[in-house]
Amino acid sequence: MSNESLISYGKRTDKAMKTWMQLFKTFSKFSANELQYFKKHQLTFNQFKVLEVLYHRGDLNISSITKLTLSTPGNTTVVVKNLKRDGFITSICDEKDKRASILSLSSKGKNKMLELFPSHSQNIKSYMEVLDAKELDTLFDLLKKVYKQ
Repeated sequence: MSNESLISYGKRTDKAMKTWMQLFKTFSKFSANELQYFKKHQLTFNQFKVLEVLYHRGDLNISSITKLTLSTPGNTTVVVKNLKRDGFITSICDEKDKRASILSLSSKGKNKMLELFPSHSQNIKSYMEVLDAKELDTLFDLLKKVYKQ
């Protein structure tokens, strides 16, 4: 049996759907690899996302972390609670808003990110090695264009 669909929705729509599936398959492949990498470091993907945003952006409140990790408030709250329990982050009362907390990486959290982030960044680089510099720039620009539409 052929890989081609028996039903067409129009040439442009068919190509758009094939492109969507290629994006999804590529993301799924990369994601599966990274999930295994995080698991080796005893972290979930959501825990990594929170640690990563604090590592690169500095101290933040839960609302900012939720936006930057593209998560939900409820999920972020649970992840933060577990990271605090495990000693990876600390919280202090926000001086500007007494109802909120500012979250920071603890020394354990910083050490964890120093341990795993360099290899994580090399993993991501290796996934893109098939592209030359111009192709990588083009892919980035095209994906950004689609995202912003």
